[in-house]
Amino acid sequence: MKTILLIGLGRFGRHIARKLNELNHQVMAVDQNEERVNAVLPYVTNAQIGNSTSEEFLSSLGVRNFDVCIVAIGDNFQSSLETTSLLKELGAPKVVARAARNVQAKFLLRNGADEVVYPEKQMAIWTAIRFSSDHIADYVSLGDDHAIFEVTVPEGWVGKSIGQLDIRKRYNVNLLAIKQGGKFSMTVITPDTLLPANSTILVLGTHRNIQKCFHI
Repeated sequence: MKTILLIGLGRFGRHIARKLNELNHQVMAVDQNEERVNAVLPYVTNAQIGNSTSEEFLSSLGVRNFDVCIVAIGDNFQSSLETTSLLKELGAPKVVARAARNVQAKFLLRNGADEVVYPEKQMAIWTAIRFSSDHIADYVSLGDDHAIFEVTVPEGWVGKSIGQLDIRKRYNVNLLAIKQGGKFSMTVITPDTLLPANSTILVLGTHRNIQKCFHI
């Protein structure tokens, strides 16, 4: 369990609050808008209405005591930048800030952010990759040209063993798991494992190798 300060309760911030609640973390939520604060009360440990660009207000929250401070402000970059900078000045151990563009990320990183997230950009990339092919069920970027794809088992692979296909040697792609009936198999994958019909597989590799392997 971690203690998390979440600043900015627009749609992105609210989604974060709900997920952190599911993961059983302790969350202090902050926003200037009373309606937004009231909306997340069921999902957070504490909440306050306040201006995060005020050093006095931020200092009163005890930012040093939070494991992570997330700046999810999306409608005012100046406020996001000032908040990020103040958090670091006040001793926040880890600050994660939201950016919409690369230039914003540069300013945030120079002014206190330890990490930057691009929710719109990352979702746009996921959507483009996910829905541009009939074979992709899901996709997770690993950030260095590698990714994990959930892909439909090709028709020509059904009933064949991992050893017969030898996709690691032929394509430099690693098979991680098999999913059938909406559930991942907990069976350890061996060269003798057979690929069933109507299933998907999780594979790890570079974008180029996976595209070549599955003709994406």
